[in-house]
Amino acid sequence: MTEAPGISMRLATVGDAEAIRSIYNYEVEHTTATFDLVPRSLEEQREWLSARSGAFSAIVAEDDASGQVLGFASLSPYKERAAYRTSVEDSIYVRRDSHGRGIGTVLLNHVLDLAADSGFHAVMARIEASGTASRALHATCGFELVGIEREIGRKFNRWLDVALMQCLLHERQR
Repeated sequence: MTEAPGISMRLATVGDAEAIRSIYNYEVEHTTATFDLVPRSLEEQREWLSARSGAFSAIVAEDDASGQVLGFASLSPYKERAAYRTSVEDSIYVRRDSHGRGIGTVLLNHVLDLAADSGFHAVMARIEASGTASRALHATCGFELVGIEREIGRKFNRWLDVALMQCLLHERQR
């Protein structure tokens, strides 16, 4: 697995809620990386973390020197209908001041390994179509573009397209 020097991966705890909330809320308020429109409260973030376990646990990237959380990742069920049970969707968020350090790659590879080890068949990524860095990250980790959902969301007073990317885990090199 790819590594980022000085960065450790570990399971997130409720004690990471404020750091995760800070990273996530920046994206809610300033970018189209998430289609959420309302920032999370600390209590909502704690509830989100408390509800995650097993294959759906949240993972954090932590700076070895400072102990700061620099990013987080998780898997979620892809769709509610039973036939989708072998597919999951990934979420990856890295603190803005930590971009370019390989943290996203390590987080994504970590959750892909978790998905494979948990018996899932496919991991899906739904990325706002102009999100070229996220699309490149996913392509580097074995995802392929499988479609574009046109004008599927609206944020910051504009229509947004979503790129749908897929990684079939049995085809992925570990």
